Amino acid sequence: MAASKDAAMNKPDPAQAADKPNTAKATAKSKGIAVLEGLLGKESAPVIPLPGRKIEPPKKAGWQPKWLKKLRWRHAIIGASFLGLVAVPATLASLYMAFIAADQYHSTASFAVRSIEGGVSSDILGMFTQASGGSTVSDSYILMDYILSERMAADADRRFKLEEVYATRGLDYFYGIGSDLPIEDKLAYWRDMVKVNFDHASGIMQVTVKAFEPKQAQEIAQFIVDQSDNLVNSLSLSARNDVLRAAQDEVLAGEARLSKARAGLRDYRDKSQEISPEEGAKLAVQLIGGLEAELTKLNADLATAKSQMSDDTPRIRVLKTRIESLEQQLAVERQRLGAGESASAASDPNSPDVAGRIAEFEELETEREFAERAYTAALGSLEKARIDANNRQRYLALFIEPTLSQMAQYPTRLLNAFLVTLGLLFAWGIGVMGYYNIRDRA
Repeated sequence: MAASKDAAMNKPDPAQAADKPNTAKATAKSKGIAVLEGLLGKESAPVIPLPGRKIEPPKKAGWQPKWLKKLRWRHAIIGASFLGLVAVPATLASLYMAFIAADQYHSTASFAVRSIEGGVSSDILGMFTQASGGSTVSDSYILMDYILSERMAADADRRFKLEEVYATRGLDYFYGIGSDLPIEDKLAYWRDMVKVNFDHASGIMQVTVKAFEPKQAQEIAQFIVDQSDNLVNSLSLSARNDVLRAAQDEVLAGEARLSKARAGLRDYRDKSQEISPEEGAKLAVQLIGGLEAELTKLNADLATAKSQMSDDTPRIRVLKTRIESLEQQLAVERQRLGAGESASAASDPNSPDVAGRIAEFEELETEREFAERAYTAALGSLEKARIDANNRQRYLALFIEPTLSQMAQYPTRLLNAFLVTLGLLFAWGIGVMGYYNIRDRA
């Protein structure tokens, strides 16, 4: 009985037996969560001993604050690079702009290239705001290139000595120009000091010149205007000569042709000894007709006399003599009419007849008339070309003379300092972003 009672007491309760598996599962789950927290690095997670792992005691918190613990060497390098590449250069640039950079004065002039062609506008404003033709626009672009060209810089250097006008002022070595520089360096500096703005719609060109003295800026601007005016006048004269040259060549060719035709006609008249072969032929025909009529009358008189007198009578001898003379004269006139030469050349078989002389004369006369008409037309074309060339002349319309500045406008100190700072900050930011991008991908 006692043994059975003890066995009954030691026998587990069914409820307790059912709770043991649940307790074991909860314990295993809590251990898994603890292991996961340990892997994630949480400080509150218990340290679970693993085979082959030594458990180190937790380190005591030092005196350094949390933000200092999180700093790394890369952070110090980035901060130092910011100071060295951004803060210090920006500060130095600002100080340079504020205390060292010399004052610069500007002079402005505005003008336009205009043409007389197309009539005159009713008012001065319309003359300067009318749309310019393609030729004046091309001339304006030529003028822009000329102002910023090496030729203009060389002319200005000979006139003003750029190394003296733009010499270094105080410690401002950045905006000044050096000495004994080649023309290429002077041209680069000239383009920094001279700015040209062209408005295509109105054709107005604005030139701005900077210098360390206001009077020097005005003198250089006036020099640019004078040189531009000379260039426009030269282009206008060259275009006018090009237009007239072709017309003048035509006039010279027509004049030479007319002189040649007149000389040929004069030589023909000297050789033929007649003004016009047609008129000479008419006179010769009339003369031959008169001689033939007179010869016919003499033959009739001779026949009448023979019927009444003997052949030895003086009257019949006289009539025969006159008839022989008329026949000889008639033969000479006929030969002259056929030969076209004087009586001494009547025996020449190669002499042209009247038809050949008329044809030759008409050819020479036609050439003379055509040469005269061509010469007259060439003269008219030359006069028209001269009028057109005079109406297409270009000129420089200056409506704002070079100004004299009273206050320095350059260099723009605040803007330059801001741009330097912004550029340094932008470059530094790109470098830092590039570093982190490479670090993340490594």
